[in-house]
Parts: sequence; structure tokens; C-alpha cells
Amino acid sequence: MRRIGTLLMLAVLAPALGAQAPGDSGGAHSRKEWRDRFEKQREARIKEALGLTDDQATKLSATEKKFAAQRRSAFEEMRGVHEALRGQLRPGVAANSDSVRKLLDAEEHGEEALAQLRHDERHEMATYLSPVQLAQLHMMRDRMRRFGMRGRMGRGGMGGMRGGMGRDRDGRDGDGNGPPGHGPEPI
Repeated sequence: MRRIGTLLMLAVLAPALGAQAPGDSGGAHSRKEWRDRFEKQREARIKEALGLTDDQATKLSATEKKFAAQRRSAFEEMRGVHEALRGQLRPGVAANSDSVRKLLDAEEHGEEALAQLRHDERHEMATYLSPVQLAQLHMMRDRMRRFGMRGRMGRGGMGGMRGGMGRDRDGRDGDGNGPPGHGPEPI
């Protein structure tokens, strides 16, 4: 269990640590080396935790890379939709209802596309992983996702969004207000 916890923490912290890699005078080169080392360590931990054969580990790596590229593309599209939606919903600016409806439809389609990608990836993995291994991998990924969300929630909400939904570790929102019903922080 301790190894899985370490794996989860490394997977979640990798992007942040990659941006802060010491001796970054090499720029992208040292970040790429760091990412490659991290990825090899992650793959080794998954192989050990799931008891994968070399063949299974190779296939899993290929599947993850294939679907990661597709997922990145889908997230990029959804990011654009969210930015456009935020632009429509700026305070003091009348939103165009037709544009908002189209953006909401695009957001829903993006979520459906991501769900389809998860389904397709799991279906492909089921051709070489046992049901137990597949379930273990799913649980590991779920823990990583929850761990990552908990970290983002502590920094101000859903992916950094404020608007009263996100609170810091002390329960304060971005305006210094305490937990609901407690009013502003005393000076």
C-alpha cells in the first residue's frame, strides 16, 4: 500500500515538479529527461503492483501513450470551450444565449468524447490484462485523480477557480471569508 501511495503522489506531483526541475539551464532538455525518468519509474511501479509480465507492461505502455495523446487533444478542445464560456459569462457583459447554448452543447460533447476514450482504453487493456489487474489499475488511477483534486481544491477550488466553490485548507474562500456561515476573517 505504501508503494501505491508513493506512486500516486509521484504521478500527481510530476507536472508541478517538472516545471521546477533544479539545474534547469538545459530548459526543455532537462525537463524531458526528468519526465522520461519519472515515466520509467511509474511504469516499473505499476508493473510491480499489478504483477505484470514484460509483454503486458509493454502493451500497457503503448496503450497509455496512444490514449494520452487523444485525451490531451480532447482536454485542449474543452479548455477552449471553457475559455469561451467564461468570456460569455463575464460580469457586466450581456451573454449571448445562443452562443452559451452552443458552448454548453460543445462541453457536453467533449465530456462524452472523454468518456468514450476511457471506455475504449479500458476495452483495449482488457485484451491483455486480467479483470483483477484492470480493476487494480482503475483503482490506482482513481486514487491519483482524487489525490490531485484534493491538492487543487486546497489551492482555490476546481482547478484554481474561485467563485465561492473553492476554499483553502482553513475553509476560507478567495475573499478571506471563513467556512460558510462564519463571515469574513477578523483583522
